[in-house]
Order: sequence, then structure tokens, then C-alpha cells
Amino acid sequence: MLDYEAEAARYDETRGGVPRAEAAAEAVLRLLPPGTRTLLDIACGTGLVTERVARPGLTVYGADAAHAMLRAAATRLPGRAVRADARRLPLPDGAVDAVSAVWLLHLVPFAEEIVAEAARVLRPGGVLLTTVDKDACHDVGSDIDALLRPHRAPDAGSDRAARITAYAAAHGLEPASGTEFTGHGQGATPRGTAAKLRRGYYASWYRGTPADTDALCVALAALPDQDRPRPDPAYRLAHYVRTAPRG
Repeated sequence: MLDYEAEAARYDETRGGVPRAEAAAEAVLRLLPPGTRTLLDIACGTGLVTERVARPGLTVYGADAAHAMLRAAATRLPGRAVRADARRLPLPDGAVDAVSAVWLLHLVPFAEEIVAEAARVLRPGGVLLTTVDKDACHDVGSDIDALLRPHRAPDAGSDRAARITAYAAAHGLEPASGTEFTGHGQGATPRGTAAKLRRGYYASWYRGTPADTDALCVALAALPDQDRPRPDPAYRLAHYVRTAPRG
């Protein structure tokens, strides 16, 4: 997993910046039920997405475990950003109308704990909105993907949609219709992909050996248009509704 304390200073510029953040925020807003008044964005990072969700009548809070990320988020969410582990949120039961988790669950081995905690802090009828299948979404069928695909673990990703839906069901969250949004600025280039392979960037799904990595980097270097981004991915935002407790 990346060191997000170190990544904070360059996170936005290397992750699609404002266009990607606006697309994510718009997707979250599409799925919020009418009358939603409070939303907690867990793993809010620098707050670039979080601040774009806020609307008149909708109070948005951010939580993140990384100090450096929160320092950036605090400038965008003054008084509404808190340091917190997503598995132990500093909120009582049923405290908020919505929880969002954008680009989080694919990073952690404890996705079920996060889903359970989100369910706990949601009021009945509240919603959890979370990205799923993130790594799989980056396979856009490009020439780069054709090289990488044989080295993808078949069931990689702690955010696989079926897995998250099963966790949700176990904690009183029913699936509803989700949506998609464009990952602006995330189209891969051959040169950039080779550099990321060397850095171990794809650890969540890459199953190649060091020799495989060497061979892939050679093959990537032979592709045309070394610095031309291939198509941007389309991310999936899943939608779960907190059921009322049975009497």
C-alpha cells in the first residue's frame, strides 16, 4: 500500500486533479436520496472530491487516517475534517444520512470492517456509496492491457462488487442502482506503466515474478506512442441502502 503521508503533496496532480474529482462528486450526488442532510466521506484524502459534494442544505464531513491528507482537506473543509480510522468512526449509531468511500476499499484487507462501520453510523434509509472493482476498471482493452492481463490475479481486489455486496447484506445494507463516472486523467501510457511496475504500484492485482516484470517492461517499451494516454477508465459507484432494524 502506498504511503499516503508521502503521497499527499502530489496526490491531486497525479490522480486526475479537478476533472476526475468533479466526475466523482457528480456521481455521488446523483445517488443521494432527496432530503439527505449529512454525508461523511471516509478516506477523504485531500478533500478535493469532498468539497465538491457539498451543497446548500447538505453538510459534508471528511475523515482520513493520514495527517498530511487531512492538512490539505482542512483547507477545503474548515472545521469539518477529522482524523479517524474508517473502522472506528467517532460517531454514534445512526448519526448521518450518507457515507461515501471513493477509491478506498480496493486498498485495504479489511473492507468488511469498513462496510460494517458505515452501516453502524447510517440512519435507517441512509446510503453507503462506494467505488467497486477499481483495479478491473483500469483494464480498458488497450494494447497495454493486453500485455498486463495474463499477470492479473483472477479474483484480485478487496473491492470486488460481489464481495462488497455480500458484506453489505451481512450488515443490513441492501443494494440499489449504482452509477459510473469517468476517471479523467487516468489513461495509462506505456512508459508510465513500466515505471509503476518497477515501483510495485500494482501490488493489489499483479502476480508476475521479477523476471516477468523485466519482460513486461521490455514489451511496454516496444509499444508505439510511449507517452500517449490510452482511454480513461470508467469507475463504478455502488449504492447500498440501510434497512430499518427489525422490531
